[in-house]
Amino acid sequence: MENKGQRILIIDDETQIRKFLRVALTSHGYVVKDAKTGKEGLEEVAIFSPDLVVLDLGLPDLDGIEVVRILREWTKVPIIILSVNEQENDKIKALDVGADDYVTKPFGMGELLARIRAAMRHSKGVEEQPVLHFADLSIDFLHRRVTRDDQEIKLTLTEYEIVKNLAINAGKVLTHSYLLRTVWGPSYEKEVQYLRVYIGQIRRKLERDPSRPQHIITESGVGYRLL
Repeated sequence: MENKGQRILIIDDETQIRKFLRVALTSHGYVVKDAKTGKEGLEEVAIFSPDLVVLDLGLPDLDGIEVVRILREWTKVPIIILSVNEQENDKIKALDVGADDYVTKPFGMGELLARIRAAMRHSKGVEEQPVLHFADLSIDFLHRRVTRDDQEIKLTLTEYEIVKNLAINAGKVLTHSYLLRTVWGPSYEKEVQYLRVYIGQIRRKLERDPSRPQHIITESGVGYRLL
C-alpha cells in the first residue's frame, strides 16, 4: 500500500470515534495510535512522531485550539481538525493558529482520507519548488508569472499575492482573516467582502468557468483553498 508506514495520531475523547478511525485508517495502510486527552496527545506527538494528527476540538482537559498552538511552537506536523457545526468559530481559530484542514462531524471516511492525503502532500514543502502546477495552471514564483495552458495571465500585484499564498498552501484552507492579514495587513482583517471581490476577479482570469471554479474553492464561512 502507498500509505504503508505513514503514522497518524488521533486525539479524541470519544472512544467510538477513536476505534472507528483506528480500524478504518489501519485498513488503508496507515500506522495509527490514539490519545483521549490533549495532554496525552501532546506527549504522543513527541514519542510517536506522527506524519499527521487528527484532532478533536472538544477535549476534556486542554482546549483543541491550545493543543494546536502548543504543537506549532515546535512542530510542523499536519493537523486536521474534527469539529461539529456549533464549533464554527473555534474551527476558524484553530486554522488561524496553525491547523491545516478540518472535517465536520458526522463525516465520510472518503472525505477524511482525501483531506489526509492533501495535508501530507502539502507537508512535503511545496513552497520550496520554483514552479507549481495545478492541472492547466502553472505558477512560477521566481518570475512571478501565472499561466493557463502556457498562456500568461495578467494579474495585479494584489491578485498575485493572493494566488501565491493559496498556491504555497495548496490544498490547505486559508481563512478570510489569514489572507486579509497576510496580503493587506492587520487593519484589514475584518474586510471579508473586500477579499470576496478580489477572489471574484481572480476567478474570472484563472477559471474556465468562474461560476463553477475548479481551482479556487470556497469553504463557506471559513475561507478558500487552491486545488
